[in-house]
Amino acid sequence: MDKISILQGRRVLLGVTGSISAYKSVDLASKLTQAGALVDVILTADATRFVSALTFEAVTGRVAYADMWQAHAGGLPTHILHVGLGEAADALLIAPASAHTLAKLAHGIADNLLTVTALAARCPLLLAPAMDGGMYEHPATQANLAVLRERGAWLIEPDYGRFASGLEGKGRLPDTARLMGELRRVLGRGGRLQGRRVVVTAGGTREAIDPVRYVGNRSSGKQGYALAQAALDAGAHVTLISTVALPLPVGAELVAVESSAQMLAAVQAHAAHADALIMAAAVADFRPPTIAEQKIKKQDDSDAGITLTLQRTEDILMAVKAMREVSGMPRVVVGFAAESENVLANAQRKLERKGLDLMVANDITAADAGFGVDTNRVTLIDSKGAHTSLGLMSKAQVAEAVIARVATLLLD
Repeated sequence: MDKISILQGRRVLLGVTGSISAYKSVDLASKLTQAGALVDVILTADATRFVSALTFEAVTGRVAYADMWQAHAGGLPTHILHVGLGEAADALLIAPASAHTLAKLAHGIADNLLTVTALAARCPLLLAPAMDGGMYEHPATQANLAVLRERGAWLIEPDYGRFASGLEGKGRLPDTARLMGELRRVLGRGGRLQGRRVVVTAGGTREAIDPVRYVGNRSSGKQGYALAQAALDAGAHVTLISTVALPLPVGAELVAVESSAQMLAAVQAHAAHADALIMAAAVADFRPPTIAEQKIKKQDDSDAGITLTLQRTEDILMAVKAMREVSGMPRVVVGFAAESENVLANAQRKLERKGLDLMVANDITAADAGFGVDTNRVTLIDSKGAHTSLGLMSKAQVAEAVIARVATLLLD
């Protein structure tokens, strides 16, 4: 697993309570550690009936705590364990949070290391309830959650599904990806794009030929999704207009489209009030003028082919340019130029013609960059003609570099 910038070096206090889903917290602790976080784990006595402290120590490389009177391993602001853990943490995530622990937190009962640390902590508190049967929907649990939310706790809604008891309902602990996404949202609050609205497009459009076939391209959408995640990490409200079905970054608003015409309409609707538009999607330049109502059939007794006539699609960035000339919004527009020749010259012309603030140019002929892979090599070109070449890096790192430039442009 790659390092995640927003988690690098951050101290995450992970509380684990008595729930059969406690085993999922081991994977969470492991993934957070791999991402670069420093994970301190506190288990309640009931949690140790499901998973041991040693298991967490093995995946985090750090001492796990299960006793309020346990000596700490050092590196805390004070020698008092619960105060030191609480003061040192950037976030306290309790996953799973049992109904019992939620009740204690709501009423200020501090009778174990986890609950007393929660009282001492001044960092954000995230709660991921997990419980069987109808316990989550019970009025007592909902009342306790309402109290905790009112105090500023961040509730991670549980999933619906089958419980260990065989019953079905709402109360399952979400998977690791969602828990980490929620944690990133909380840690990203107060970032450089706090309060900003960012629209990102992703994927390649599909222009229908008939009910079965379409004209498309090789774009995977990975760079667009990485940009959406980076904007979320910077504190932005993100709308992701996408043609592909990749895992949605937690907190992003998804607008699903397929064709260039649908993407144009979505961009015009959502970018009109956005601070920034990042057009990472590979929008088709051509489409069939009409769509056959029925599947086009080949003739079994003939080798004849078909002639496919194409017409130009509307240029979305040119439409955005016209919109900006009237309203001034979005304030910053970023384009992408996926080129196979004369990369920088072609990208520069596009930037000038479309009135962009920043162009991200990449050579799609490179085997380790561009479509379908997890890495990219890009050059950032700004409206003053300055070029910044980025070496081979992950698409997540490229996204962070682009978002950093967007933040700077919005502050100018």
